[in-house]
Amino acid sequence: MITSICPIFPSQNFTTTKAFYKPLGFRVTAEYEAEGYLILMCDSVELHFYRSDPIDPFRSNHSAFVRVDDANELSSEYEKLNLPKEEIPRVTLAEDKPWGICEFAIVDHDGNLLRVGHILD
Repeated sequence: MITSICPIFPSQNFTTTKAFYKPLGFRVTAEYEAEGYLILMCDSVELHFYRSDPIDPFRSNHSAFVRVDDANELSSEYEKLNLPKEEIPRVTLAEDKPWGICEFAIVDHDGNLLRVGHILD
């Protein structure tokens, strides 16, 4: 029985990673400095990070899709944080996509992409 999945993303700097995700509602649930591993959690979403060598965030291909009840509502909450909507890092606004999903994007300092959305009725 599969019950969940936790993406494992690179992080060049755990302090920067924690600072980016904190206003989005993520809290540190475990940090293993010696091993270079960090776990953040928001509700039932768990993100894992490993300490990585320098990477080009504009060339990152690390991503995950996060299903939510209402992407518009969450996007509106995040919009109040006045985070950048372009470049890296960024949090875009929710929009209905032609493939039947309302979604928005979260891209952190390392270029890790979270597509956040719900299925349109």
